[in-house]
Amino acid sequence: MQLGLFGGSFNPPHRAHWALAQAALAQLQLDRLIVMPAGQPWQKAGQGDLAPAAHRLAMTQLAFAGMDRVEVSALEIERDEPSATATTLARLRVGYPQAHWTLVIGQDQYARLSTWRQVDALLASCRLAVAARAGQSVQADPALPPHAVTAIEFAEDPVSASEIRRRLSRGEDITPLVGPHVAGYIAQHHLYGA
Repeated sequence: MQLGLFGGSFNPPHRAHWALAQAALAQLQLDRLIVMPAGQPWQKAGQGDLAPAAHRLAMTQLAFAGMDRVEVSALEIERDEPSATATTLARLRVGYPQAHWTLVIGQDQYARLSTWRQVDALLASCRLAVAARAGQSVQADPALPPHAVTAIEFAEDPVSASEIRRRLSRGEDITPLVGPHVAGYIAQHHLYGA
């Protein structure tokens, strides 16, 4: 079984996340993609605009609802410790001992991968698939140990979670960027100053 892990803060989830998930499923021949909102993303510690984990999980579930072969997992949300992808992957392997795993990340995450916790163990335990910007090759961090990378051809979308939060603070409509269900959830719960 070919399984993919696509993690992130999803603060909030948006159309570029959906597009990357669909591209990964199609290009990597994954049987299933597990989308994992980070419970306590240590890279974002101290950032005041990080929505509570339970809200990010709920928005991610809404965002990916109905997407074939995609499962949103609460594994990291349920843990009371900073999120580390290597630890998450090790825990997932317990439930899927025969699976072959692929970690799906964006180029921006890949550029900082050498700063991740337990990066050597992570690279040894899974295939790495990186969203390559249109017409560009995947650029590795030279501090990383040698490893193989599969590029996911991905039409870059200029939307970002930080831009969505800025638009919300200005009272702008974000529905085209996050979809009606996530936009409604954000408004209902007054997230990001909405």
